[in-house]
Amino acid sequence: MQMKAALSRGPRSSFSLETVELDHPRPDEVVVRIVATGLCHTDLFAKSTLPAAMGPAVFGHEGAGVVEEVGALVEDISPGDHVVLSYRHCGACRQCRGGHPAYCERAQQLNSSGRRPDGSTTITQNGGEVRAAFFGQSSFAEYVVATADNVVVVDKSVDLTLAAPFGCGFQTGAGAVLNVLAPDADSTVVIFGAGSVGFAALLAARASGVATLCAVDTVPARRALAEDFGAVALDPATQDVVAEIRDLTGGGATHTLDTTGIPAVIGQAVSVLRERGTAVVVGLGAPDVTVNIQDLMRKGKTLRGCIEGDSSVRSFIPRLLALHADGKFPVDQLVTRYPFTDIDRAVADQTSGSVVKPVLVW
Repeated sequence: MQMKAALSRGPRSSFSLETVELDHPRPDEVVVRIVATGLCHTDLFAKSTLPAAMGPAVFGHEGAGVVEEVGALVEDISPGDHVVLSYRHCGACRQCRGGHPAYCERAQQLNSSGRRPDGSTTITQNGGEVRAAFFGQSSFAEYVVATADNVVVVDKSVDLTLAAPFGCGFQTGAGAVLNVLAPDADSTVVIFGAGSVGFAALLAARASGVATLCAVDTVPARRALAEDFGAVALDPATQDVVAEIRDLTGGGATHTLDTTGIPAVIGQAVSVLRERGTAVVVGLGAPDVTVNIQDLMRKGKTLRGCIEGDSSVRSFIPRLLALHADGKFPVDQLVTRYPFTDIDRAVADQTSGSVVKPVLVW
């Protein structure tokens, strides 16, 4: 099938909307016509680290659309279903069997290899391979080949443009709070980085009844929005964040979340914890971070990572959509829509911080 896709031809290249060929689905695969795809920092991070010599690639891993075709072995998914796409997992390894598919032992192969597990590609151009199957989808395209394990059927009343980011960004932030930090009404929660992941975390904490919320970000518009959502907003460029948080929380936060991936900020997220507090990191960034182990040990603090909100997508995405339908997860204010032809403008706006969550629409 011929279709349009936004190709990346190198880490510093713009995206280019070009005609490519989508492979026929295998018996265990699903073809989805994409309605909308969220633009995520992970897409840009992956693009920036893939050498041009590796050839063209199609990214995109927050797709939502309508099922066009299903393979003979696919159950519980039918043509015409409205779906949100998320990450792939094998379903058979120890982590998947234990209820933690985000930590699937085959996650790298299934989500980031650029090919199907058998080595074939789902997209070609003029007979040449295109790196695709990103998170089992590569949804910067009009159509994708996905599999049952990363397809979540949603009610047809759901706005797919709004639902697309639930496949990664929104579930990452919300899941880090609801599934990992699990704060209660007496908790004090601080979010470092008020992007789409950070705001999803903030809204999830608010939905959990947390009264003391704080968001740390350098962008004035994002701090203003955080205040609209009931959080105290701090500017790390002009304020002593650690001192301000300790004063706000009466000595230290019970829970912190870093979405920035910046080592110094992660250090702050740990430093501002009170005794037995927990810091979770979800941001992609530098691989090495310096942490005061004496502080961690003496105060019984916890520092842990989290991928995809530690969620099982077929139960967690509907849970978040239900919270949204009840008015308890108002992510509508985070989304800015762009036609797919304006993908580079969406990237620029996200990078500058002028929008929180760009969503590309066909």
